[in-house]
Amino acid sequence: MKIQNEEAVSPGKAVTTEDAVSPVIGVILMVAITVILAAVIAAFVFGLAGTTGSSKNVALTMTMNGTDYGVITWQGGADLGQIANWEAKTDNGTVLAEGTDAPAVGDVDTTDYTILNERVIVTATFNDGATQVIFDKRF
Repeated sequence: MKIQNEEAVSPGKAVTTEDAVSPVIGVILMVAITVILAAVIAAFVFGLAGTTGSSKNVALTMTMNGTDYGVITWQGGADLGQIANWEAKTDNGTVLAEGTDAPAVGDVDTTDYTILNERVIVTATFNDGATQVIFDKRF
């Protein structure tokens, strides 16, 4: 005579393979969530997440005049009046033009050197200490 699973375990209780599936998956999910939360908290505690800053909004155009010098025209932008100083230079470090005050909409500045075949990068430092590239173009 064969003993049925139901009789071997206990009367009235059937053994199925599905009983252990749900608790195992639940434990695995809980462990995974705990590990992910621990990693995120550790990243913030140890400063790995870094800080985010907002970018400034400044518009300008730069063209070449008849002698291949650059002409910077300040177009505007929400943060134009917040510029403490700005500098236009080539990618090899030659300073083409600079200013120590906030330009106004419509102001025009001319570079001191030719910009033909040069990459020009204009950076601005703002009143809050932030520095940002506001123009980058190869002529």
